[in-house]
Amino acid sequence: MTSRAKTIRAKTIRASMAAVLMVGLVACAPEDETSGAPAPTGAVDCGKDKLALKTAGTLAVATDKPAYEPWFSKDDPANGQGYESAVTYAVAEKLGFARTDVKWQTVQFNAAFAPGPKKFDLDVNQVSISDARRKAVDFSFGYYDVRQTVITTAGSKIAGVTSVAGLVDAKLGAQVGTTSYTAATDQIKPKQKVAPYDNNDLAVQALKNKQLDGIVVDLPTAFYMTAAQLDNGKIVGQLPASGTPEQFGFVMEKGSKLRGCVSEAIVALRTDGTLAKLQKQYLTEEGAPELS
Repeated sequence: MTSRAKTIRAKTIRASMAAVLMVGLVACAPEDETSGAPAPTGAVDCGKDKLALKTAGTLAVATDKPAYEPWFSKDDPANGQGYESAVTYAVAEKLGFARTDVKWQTVQFNAAFAPGPKKFDLDVNQVSISDARRKAVDFSFGYYDVRQTVITTAGSKIAGVTSVAGLVDAKLGAQVGTTSYTAATDQIKPKQKVAPYDNNDLAVQALKNKQLDGIVVDLPTAFYMTAAQLDNGKIVGQLPASGTPEQFGFVMEKGSKLRGCVSEAIVALRTDGTLAKLQKQYLTEEGAPELS
């Protein structure tokens, strides 16, 4: 892919967002669909001075490093650019925090939802809400509905695949501990074990070195990788949706008293159209066919 083509494609990534990414984000459900917990009712005082914070007056937010596009921009979570950075500041504003009140810290992906006390109030790092993880931490309502996607490079053995069945002979990789890795293993069921990587950059390098035929990642990350990290990158397609939509949520320490207030803020951002606007600005699914 030429430099000009990459630039055009990268702009396209931020130009629009297809409707499927909005499933479940257009209305406030009466119940937390992911956990079955009652939805926030507004009964809790969510004023900034009433919140149970690690440090009074400061919202401590964690994410991993590097902080990837399109979730963050220029590896700088504090600049307010990229979907998760922008959503974080929008939630903070709903809770009464100024931008300068939000303090970022680095926490490794797997450590964010490991058992034990946390130094952060919130962690935002494309962490999917799951029953297993909920045993160790609490989650807010989902702020993004996820689709898992297979990427490769033009001319590879899977570049022309149109079905999940066509991937069973492929050598696939994914970041360990993620739902992408689970989807690669459980939905595709490849004959070869899915290769685990500590981060997506290592998986991309393995694909460049032809050690892999493809990588499984969430859809927005797939667009970034194929546009900016890979020469002749190609999206093979999205894996079929199965059951309850997978969602990303803010991670909080188990028993956190912030959960209701953060979830109320997310509901408000759905209702006033902020999430839709930010998804349109930073995310898209254009050019990612469905795998049968």
